[in-house]
Amino acid sequence: MQVEPRVTVWNEFHHERYRPESAAVYPHGIHVAIRDGLVAHGFADVRTATLDEPEHGLTQAVLDATDVLVWWGHVRHDDVADSVVERVKRRVWAGMGLVVLHSGHYSKIFRALTGTPSDVTIWNEDGERERIVVVSPGHPIAAGLGRFFEIEMEESYAEPMEVPNPTDLIFVSWFQGGEVFRSGCTYTRGRGRIFYFRPGHETFPTYFIPEVRRVIANGVRWAAPEASRV
Repeated sequence: MQVEPRVTVWNEFHHERYRPESAAVYPHGIHVAIRDGLVAHGFADVRTATLDEPEHGLTQAVLDATDVLVWWGHVRHDDVADSVVERVKRRVWAGMGLVVLHSGHYSKIFRALTGTPSDVTIWNEDGERERIVVVSPGHPIAAGLGRFFEIEMEESYAEPMEVPNPTDLIFVSWFQGGEVFRSGCTYTRGRGRIFYFRPGHETFPTYFIPEVRRVIANGVRWAAPEASRV
C-alpha cells in the first residue's frame, strides 16, 4: 500500500538572515518558500531543517522519518559536519530520495554521492532571462509542463559542469547571454534516487514561480521510495 512521502527541506538559512536583498525576497527563509510550494502541491508531511540547528537539524531520527530530503546550500558547504554528510549518504544508499537545488551541486553530500568536484566555472548573478527547455517530456518530473517555461531573472550557469553523465537529462537551460546548461539531471545511488534542479538564486523569487514549484514537487514524488511514490 502506498503512503504519502515524508519530506524534509534543508537550507543553510544564511543569506536570508544576513543579506537584506535575500531577506526582502524570502523573509521567512528559502526553506519555508519551498515547503509552502510542496504543501500547495498536496504534501502534508513537510518539515524543515537548517544549518545552525543541532546536528544541522538532520539527526538520525529525523532522517529515519524522511522519505525525500530537499537540499539548498550556497556559501556554507564546508560548515556541514562530515558526520552528518555520512549519515545522509547512508540514508540515500538505503533508499531515501534527495533533491538538490541550485548551488547545492557544491554541497558535500552531492559531491560525495557523485564522486566528482561538481564545479561550474562560469556564472553570472546579474539576472538574465532563463528558458528551461523540457528535453524528456515523458519523464515524471516533467509532468504538467509545456515544451518550455521561462524565468525572467535568474543567475546564469554555463557548461561545462563537472558531474557524471546523468541517468536522465530532463531540462536544458538557455540564458539570454547565450549560455546553456544541463538544469535537470537524475542519478541513482544504491536504492536512492537523486534529482538535481538548477534554478534558485537567493535574491530572485524563483521558488514562488508555479512551474518551478511543480518541478520540485514532481521531483520529490519521483525520488520517493517506491512504497511512498504517490
